Amino acid sequence: MDRNPSPPSSEAEEEEGDAVGNTVYSKHWLFSILSRLIEVISPEKTEPTVSPEETQTELDEEMENDICKVWDMSMDEDVALFLQEFNAPDIFMGVFAKSKCPRLTEICVGILGNMACFQDICMSISKDENLGQVLLQRLCDSDSPTLLETSRLLLTCLSQPEVANVWVERIRENPSVYDCVCFIMSSSTNVELLVKVGEVVDKLFDLDEELMLNWIKNGTCRSVGPSVDDSPEELPDFKIVPCILEAAKQVRSDNPEGLDVYMHILQLLTTVDEGIQAIVQAPDGGKETWSLLYDLVCHELCQPDDPPIIVQEQKTVLASILSVLSAMFASQTEQEYTKMRKNMPLIGSLIRILQYMEGCGKRAVDNSKGSEQEDTGGADINEEDFHLKILKDICCELLSNMLQELTKENTLEGLHQGHLNEQTCSCAFQNLLPLYFASVESFLEVLREADQTLADNLEKCFPSLKVHA
Repeated sequence: MDRNPSPPSSEAEEEEGDAVGNTVYSKHWLFSILSRLIEVISPEKTEPTVSPEETQTELDEEMENDICKVWDMSMDEDVALFLQEFNAPDIFMGVFAKSKCPRLTEICVGILGNMACFQDICMSISKDENLGQVLLQRLCDSDSPTLLETSRLLLTCLSQPEVANVWVERIRENPSVYDCVCFIMSSSTNVELLVKVGEVVDKLFDLDEELMLNWIKNGTCRSVGPSVDDSPEELPDFKIVPCILEAAKQVRSDNPEGLDVYMHILQLLTTVDEGIQAIVQAPDGGKETWSLLYDLVCHELCQPDDPPIIVQEQKTVLASILSVLSAMFASQTEQEYTKMRKNMPLIGSLIRILQYMEGCGKRAVDNSKGSEQEDTGGADINEEDFHLKILKDICCELLSNMLQELTKENTLEGLHQGHLNEQTCSCAFQNLLPLYFASVESFLEVLREADQTLADNLEKCFPSLKVHA
């Protein structure tokens, strides 16, 4: 059976006034489904002799098919308003409280998620404190599909400016949310769920720095609310950074958008001192974080056999990664993993990113020749240029800091490995000057010891360096 069968053709026309709003869906049919849903969870439905373990955990096929039709139909605003009018959220509250059927819980949360896409309904759902608390408890569920729909619903609400603060405050006051989210990130192998949970965390951190700081400082073990058997479940001490890294490793191969999300979460952490310290003062001193990001830049993203235009596609994830690496390099220069003898390939990758951006710039100019740009097209191009400029600025900052740390031995190794030559050095200088003049000048002095001829050639290409020599 499909997860969401398409709604059948309605017979609403046969009974005047039975149509829901301007749709062809039948009020009578929808009401009958809500009534049946109440019966499914009604205490009278269960005989007194039936133990909790024997409570229905599976939906019969007809009921599942019908409630899935409602799920699809709830994407229509008229249907969503009808469901709201007939107190569907309260009925779903009863499902969450009494049902032992994961599939039914998933569908009901999914319907609420569709309803929340409409502003007035989202405000009504969000302001219902009881419903809000019950929905947050769903994050402790053991059923992945339910977790996915719960995360989708939360993201929808957090994306509505009118109610976002309500949810931020509610989450801040519920310590169990931190544990449940960390547990999902650190243990789930469901890529779709990890991406959606990552989007929720990214949105939360972007909306509220105080909450982010609380989660950074968090780590004390607590009971996290009801598990499947309604007994408190004790979880390990969680630190936010290792959980983010574990989720990033899970999504990196299968979902580029998901990797982008988790790299942006790491970048948000580095916007506060506590976040940087959480990364570099981990038990391994930040080695796992550096190794993952180094591997992504040097071996996966913006590779030598990629066309230069790839930098356009990867600009946001690259900006996030390089921003974190830059923060780590600036704060942990004594760590073994930041030693320059191990990072010449990273310098080569940074210069390649700058070269690719130059290629994209030339391509944009060539494409614009002879054609008038529409207003919207021009806006798009400007936005692209803006994101590329951010990437360039971050890339140049990290490159300048790394060049200042090079020794003669490092430089010789870079020359031998092909990361440094006249072409790559010229590209670096072109992008770093004049803002990072001191870094370039320092590197040029070291380069002169390693390769006098190359240093002289670069001085000829960049006369401002020769004047200051």
